[in-house]
Amino acid sequence: MKLVRYGERGAEKPGLLHVDGTIRDLSRVVRDIDGKALSDEGLSKLFWTDAGKLPIIPEGVRLGAPVAGVGKLIAIGLNYADHAEEAGLTVPPEPVVFMKATSAICGPDDDVEAPRGSEKLDWEVELAFVIGTRAKYVTLEDAMDHVAGYMICNDVSERSFQIERSGQWVKGKSHDTFAPLGPWLVTKDEIKDPQALDLWLNVNGVRRQTGTTATMVYGVAFLVHYLSQFMTLEPGDIITTGTPPGVGMGSRPPKFLHAGDVIELGITGLGSQRQVVVQA
Repeated sequence: MKLVRYGERGAEKPGLLHVDGTIRDLSRVVRDIDGKALSDEGLSKLFWTDAGKLPIIPEGVRLGAPVAGVGKLIAIGLNYADHAEEAGLTVPPEPVVFMKATSAICGPDDDVEAPRGSEKLDWEVELAFVIGTRAKYVTLEDAMDHVAGYMICNDVSERSFQIERSGQWVKGKSHDTFAPLGPWLVTKDEIKDPQALDLWLNVNGVRRQTGTTATMVYGVAFLVHYLSQFMTLEPGDIITTGTPPGVGMGSRPPKFLHAGDVIELGITGLGSQRQVVVQA
């Protein structure tokens, strides 16, 4: 099942992508695609809904981020060995964990803002997953029981803010529009192995990133287990899992984004995104 949220920013409604390619309205079934809807009980209700009888939404409607009311947007750094190598860093002995502000969340095709004073705006195609049931001190064996589904995240980063301005990475990761999500949330029954997905990203039509989740250092199950030892993961929380090589900072010479650039990215089975960079 592919769940979406559609409509103007701040007024999105719940929907799903039907097998015929149309978007169907879920407003009479659930209030929104949030933690409650993504619980086992909520998803069961959606699975038993006759999608063919739901109203069809006109083509061309804007898609928002597929999950509403996100409590935590947690990110994992240096989670691909080849990306760590291009960054000149060693693979960490434990996951590198940081937060992105939830105000950075936007739709998959919304414009990406270059912040004022930005010098090193960068791209990162990533697999993100969403928590469906509360996770606290979860064992590795039970970890996947807490995952509701998967989607694409572009972990947009301002490298000079992130690395050269002291303090934590969050400063370079949290500007408005720095977390395009979607186009849809794919429930985990449709993704048999999250560690066997291809990722790609183009800038202005030129391939910049090509990778596979098979080379992730810490996989989805381990991350649920690991993070739940430090914080309770609540339904609707999102974890984005790191990026393969090919980011602008790692290019020789480095390449960064500017107003007018077009970013396109995708992951097997999860759709694709397209953003235009604009000046904030």
